[in-house]
Amino acid sequence: MNILGQRITWNDEGLLSQALTHRSVGKSNNERLEFLGDSVLCLVISTQLYNSYSQLSEGELSRLRSQLVKGKTLAEVARHYDLGSKIKLGQGEIKSGGVNKSSVLADAVEAIFGAVLQDKGYEYSQMFVLSVMQPWLDKVDPSVIRKDPKSHLQEVLQKQGLSLPVYQTIKEEDVKDGIQFTVNCRVSEKDLLVQAKANSRKKAEQACAEKLVDLLHE
Repeated sequence: MNILGQRITWNDEGLLSQALTHRSVGKSNNERLEFLGDSVLCLVISTQLYNSYSQLSEGELSRLRSQLVKGKTLAEVARHYDLGSKIKLGQGEIKSGGVNKSSVLADAVEAIFGAVLQDKGYEYSQMFVLSVMQPWLDKVDPSVIRKDPKSHLQEVLQKQGLSLPVYQTIKEEDVKDGIQFTVNCRVSEKDLLVQAKANSRKKAEQACAEKLVDLLHE
């Protein structure tokens, strides 16, 4: 059987069926396998990056990993391998276009990774994840993540002949662990506005910048 571009013989095909079943169908869905798959994906990608890029710091490796395991990338993975047609959805989710939702697609990819781990063990799942993710691993550019997100955003805007972004702190609120900052960032010429929250203004601005870079690359 082929799934995510890989040939696999299952010991328990029920795991694959569960991995492809969205929560809108009922109680027997892919949420628990998704939890497991998220963990194995992060471990496999972390190990691969650690072994491949000895020159990168912990922070740089973390930023590189986040680009590979985020929902947007996993949705790309699902579309690349035409996974959407295999996902089982409830009627309400079908009507709302669930098969095209990035969150639904990304969750299913993680659930499949979890199912492979349960069915075949870690060593096999490690090879499976690496094979699935190889096209995205091949596109990794360590030079990009060495720039902080705000600097990277500024470069992207300048290359496109656009004005600099405008950051605005719209809320500061007391939370359990200190103060939480809510920041907006706007690129008016593209009519783009994003928002992020963090425990410092700088972190919130950096998170906004990352979101905008993704939108501009789209």
